[in-house]
Amino acid sequence: MSLTQPPGPLSGQPGPANYTLDGPQHKLLATPLGRRIRAELGGQVVIDTEGAFLLHETGLKLALYVPIDDVAPGTLERTDLSTHCPFKGDASYRTITVDDGVAEDALWVYDDPLPAASWLKGYAGVYMDRLSRWWDEDEELQGQAFPDPYHRVDIRRSARRVEVKAKATGELIAASERPLLLAETALPNRFYVPRKDVKVRLHGPTDTTSWCPYKGTATYWNVELADGTILTDAAWSYETPYPECTPVLGLVSFWGDEVEISVTSL
Repeated sequence: MSLTQPPGPLSGQPGPANYTLDGPQHKLLATPLGRRIRAELGGQVVIDTEGAFLLHETGLKLALYVPIDDVAPGTLERTDLSTHCPFKGDASYRTITVDDGVAEDALWVYDDPLPAASWLKGYAGVYMDRLSRWWDEDEELQGQAFPDPYHRVDIRRSARRVEVKAKATGELIAASERPLLLAETALPNRFYVPRKDVKVRLHGPTDTTSWCPYKGTATYWNVELADGTILTDAAWSYETPYPECTPVLGLVSFWGDEVEISVTSL
């Protein structure tokens, strides 16, 4: 994401720099994972590899590629689906079938890739969400994506004053002079505040969740204003963040069209 989305150097819209990158505007970069990666379908391990890589491609999401020989023998069937990429070539597709599961068109393969992408030969791209479980070494992934090695999260203490107000009424929802600033590659900065600095009632957690490969699973909360108005899922927190994001454990951040956030330096 960080390399292939603006202002990343492979995005096609890079930020200010004192260099230029030679080559085509649409760029491909493979980053070897160097770890044991496994995937399961219907209770059976169908991918077990130490040769996977991540493909960074201008304007596209990160993709996982695995050696086709590291897919369980006898589980693959070539289908009628095909697609064309002007930068990689013609892709054919494979369905994975085991006794208790079928993942249709879960893999795509460049049988005869273009010369500029010849290193794709022998590998298959994977729609990770079409398989049921994934392991990175011996840790099970909680979402269907691999973290980008060029993406990072930094968390810093801040003395700036953060105020969160209801946009419709101006009611103060939270005010803090001890927030944490979470800076994440290619995303807007977010401020997290202690729950003691929240001035209204939070109800939840709600049924809404979202997963981030860098922070973990976010829990959402409804905000109740003084007049009883409910702002649905206007706040979120990480109750069990990944180890590198433990500083925001239990703190609250706010978002959405119904709130406005102001930040001032003291």
